[in-house]
Amino acid sequence: MQQYGLIPTTNGIETSGIKTAESIHWNLTPAELVEEAIKNNEGRITDTGALMCDTGKFTGRSPKDRFIVEDAKTKDTVWWGNVNIPFSEDQFDKLHQKMISFLEDKKLYVRDAYAGADKTYRLNLRVINTLAWQNLFCNNMFLRPEQYKLKEFDPNFTIICAPEFEADPEVDGTRQSNFAVINLTKRIILIGGTAYAGEMKKGIFSVLNYILPEERGVLSMHCSANIGKKHHDTAIFFGLSGTGKTTLSADPNRGLIGDDEHGWTEDNVFNFEGGCYAKVIDLTREKEPEIYDAIKFGAIVENTRFHDNTSTVDYANVSVTENTRTAYPINHISNAVVPSIGGIPKNIFFLTCDAFGVIPPVSKMTKGQAMYHFISGYTAKVAGTEAGITEPQTAFSACFGAPFLPLHPTKYAEMLGEKMEKYDVNVWLINTGWTGGPYGVGSRMKLKYTRAMITAALNGTLDNVGFRTHSIFGVQIPLTCPEVPSEVLSPRETWKNDQGYYKKANDLARQFVENFKKYSDFANDEIMGGEPVPNPKYD
Repeated sequence: MQQYGLIPTTNGIETSGIKTAESIHWNLTPAELVEEAIKNNEGRITDTGALMCDTGKFTGRSPKDRFIVEDAKTKDTVWWGNVNIPFSEDQFDKLHQKMISFLEDKKLYVRDAYAGADKTYRLNLRVINTLAWQNLFCNNMFLRPEQYKLKEFDPNFTIICAPEFEADPEVDGTRQSNFAVINLTKRIILIGGTAYAGEMKKGIFSVLNYILPEERGVLSMHCSANIGKKHHDTAIFFGLSGTGKTTLSADPNRGLIGDDEHGWTEDNVFNFEGGCYAKVIDLTREKEPEIYDAIKFGAIVENTRFHDNTSTVDYANVSVTENTRTAYPINHISNAVVPSIGGIPKNIFFLTCDAFGVIPPVSKMTKGQAMYHFISGYTAKVAGTEAGITEPQTAFSACFGAPFLPLHPTKYAEMLGEKMEKYDVNVWLINTGWTGGPYGVGSRMKLKYTRAMITAALNGTLDNVGFRTHSIFGVQIPLTCPEVPSEVLSPRETWKNDQGYYKKANDLARQFVENFKKYSDFANDEIMGGEPVPNPKYD
């Protein structure tokens, strides 16, 4: 078995259960991995130097094919159900051995990395890939140890990812040929049958969402975070995919802590990752210069296509998927904070892309309202984003990240509520979606307005303006905001149709109420007091 690269002197490949392989390439540099990917015909170079790759059949995660091993550790702690599907210990062991046998004649790419910028809470990861570009993805997305630490790196969690390996559902206990199985006791993640690289990233996020709250007393969060360059005021942004979490945290006037996954300790907020995984649909330098300019050598673009007869990416091309993405190291962002750690947040933003045009573009919430909206995790899916969707649809995802929560959502919500109260944090609801009517009638909120609202909240300007109460959602809407027309602040005024607006607001409020029924037994009076109240006179 030939081995290349920065080979460890201790804790070799045998610690992962692998006895032999065709060859093993350890901790290759980005340049070496790009060269390997091109040689293996895994991708092509764009005119900015980024590597363009396809993920094959799967262009997104497959939530119904993600499992957690049920054993003595997880049996009474994991929130079992549609999100966390149990997998037996015996099935896991057999699948693990089957994968190891599959790898015996394969070229492997192995990377040692960290998850967690705070040394006290970090995981030491070992990622074993059959594809060079996926190993580059892990180099970009996880934290990169100093070279001298790699010689004696001691991994305490392992990912084995082999997209070419397909399971036999009848034999292996999976739902179909693709799978992602997390074993929290043996500290291994097995991924097969899918080349969507986000399965590795979100697998480790799921692991941290168990270990940190359950075992370390640290709140794990699906959020982005940034920090003021002068005042060192940390802000965190919660939001589902497509709500602007990555875009709004990449503010040229603030330092970027991270764009997706963080922990909140008694002392700080820290990034779990070492890079960003951003959507690139319709990307332009004018709209998102930080992200656009980060797509250079070492970065990856997934499932994109070139303009005809060029090597220039056509970001408007969705012929493969709407979920086109880029993965790049956080240091490709010029204002990235290193290490990726900030202080206790002063402001929290809940981002929603409300396609019904009902939610105000900016509003302030009480603690009860914030807890209610956190557990609800609302956004909307619009036509064209998923097969079969022709009208806007509500999407609720607990704690803005239900697919990655091994514990019950109330566990995370209670921890957030305690921190909000302890540190007297302002919580704002931001609608980056539609104004002047629903999708198909109104228009998307201008990014420059959203940025102005967030800036005003961060610098304290909104602390000194008048507010009025939304009659159905109960949130406080500022009467004025610098650089934003006053009429934009009121969704009802932008509609020019009071009856139509309130009817749509009632419809959305009732969907909130219906969704929350599954959590109401666990919610206290303060949280339930944050529930919207439909007004029947507008029905």
